Amino acid sequence: MKKLIVILSLGVSMISCKKFLDIKPETQVDKDELFNSEQGFKEALNGIYTLCAGGSLYGGQLTYNMLDVLGQNYTFSDVPNQEAANFVYTGSNIKDMVNDVWSNAYKAIANCNYLLQAIDRDTTIFSKGNHHLVKGEALALRAYIHFDMLRMFAPSFVNGATQKGIPYVTRTGTSSTPFSSVTAVTDSVLKDLLAAKTLLQNDPIKDAAYTVSYPGDKAGTELGNPDLFMQNRRHRLNYYAVCGELARVYLYRKDYSNALSNAQEVIQTQKFPFTRQEDFFQTDIQKRDRIFYKEIIGCWYTETTNIIEALQARFTKQNPAYSATTDQINDIYEIGTSGADDWRLKQWFLNTASATGGPDRAILQKYYRNAAPLTNIHPLVAPAIRLSELYYIAAESAFDQNPQLALNYYNNIRAARGIGQQVDIVPNKSAFTDLLIKDARKEFYGESQIFFMYKRLHHAVYINATSSKQPSNSIFVLPLPDDENAYRNN
Repeated sequence: MKKLIVILSLGVSMISCKKFLDIKPETQVDKDELFNSEQGFKEALNGIYTLCAGGSLYGGQLTYNMLDVLGQNYTFSDVPNQEAANFVYTGSNIKDMVNDVWSNAYKAIANCNYLLQAIDRDTTIFSKGNHHLVKGEALALRAYIHFDMLRMFAPSFVNGATQKGIPYVTRTGTSSTPFSSVTAVTDSVLKDLLAAKTLLQNDPIKDAAYTVSYPGDKAGTELGNPDLFMQNRRHRLNYYAVCGELARVYLYRKDYSNALSNAQEVIQTQKFPFTRQEDFFQTDIQKRDRIFYKEIIGCWYTETTNIIEALQARFTKQNPAYSATTDQINDIYEIGTSGADDWRLKQWFLNTASATGGPDRAILQKYYRNAAPLTNIHPLVAPAIRLSELYYIAAESAFDQNPQLALNYYNNIRAARGIGQQVDIVPNKSAFTDLLIKDARKEFYGESQIFFMYKRLHHAVYINATSSKQPSNSIFVLPLPDDENAYRNN
């Protein structure tokens, strides 16, 4: 693989920290200087999170951008986005996107490797438990990023387990890492995640007293730890986020038993409550929860001016770059059936035709931010793993052995979104999978996960009531960056 220039970006907080150590911010940091103290390791780890939360990765491209276009959620008049929606991957938009994602993902991975290479040299510099915490998160980050690169740039496990995947990079240096098969990459992902899960056994989020909350809740404890590094554990790849990612990867490999057990570990802790109707429909917009914040198990902190402005331009301005027609949204949310009761349909979309008399467009309100001096009930974050996804995973994983349990998980998530009508029976796994896809598309609108779901299942991509795109690697495998093709040696 082409050598990557590694910069540890320090000095920018993506959790609740007010400031970091003032050591050579935004420059090449000498590794020996950085990794000679616990604080240095914390700074390095926070620098990786900041990179991941930026517009090139989870604060943009991998959450709010082109992958969601591939999920067929919008209608465009411009040619570049129309080409992408039609899975034409030769245009400059797609090439720029994959170059941006690939280079920044492997930069973040390289930074994980620098940290991991140094962290066991002298464990005496760490306070009690912090060595395991930092190392566990770094391993989880390395696995999480590699898995998403696999999901983008390689065939799915179900359609190409032995085919070429991506390089799984675990060392630093100038030599390239060869590509591994899809199976081998998932083996490495699981190895890192399982090691991270063991290291994070004493994560503060597991404490019985740790209460998930909105930042202003007096009863909440997420901001209660005097150590800023320990606050807002959900803004990091914490223990339960690792369980969720394990469930995601095991499901990818069709290992239903392990997928179910990891999903259930999170669900059964009952630490992440479903959002209350009064919070989601709050008339006081300063108290409205637009993203089901308490249900987010792990996320990327994106409360920055650049990302907020980018999201407004993309989704919520009068003529946003990404929007759907009202009929398209009504089709996705099945307004002709029980979908008419869906909270997501009622709260996430503004019909501009009825609101302004203008074009018939459904404008996404999911990432709307109140303008100053008005406040928001929670920070802007990009979900890394949601409680609802674990219900979908548990439902799909349980079906073969216990269809009733699978239906219970499915009906529970629908009920949590205002749909009281239960599904009592389905004829087979295929029909049940279609139900899960339909609901997941509603839940993940604007988050890019639905494209990965179609790909994992090698399922036709739903376009509208009369049209779908048949599954194939030509639509599910994004092209490698031109530089990678030019320089790779295998």
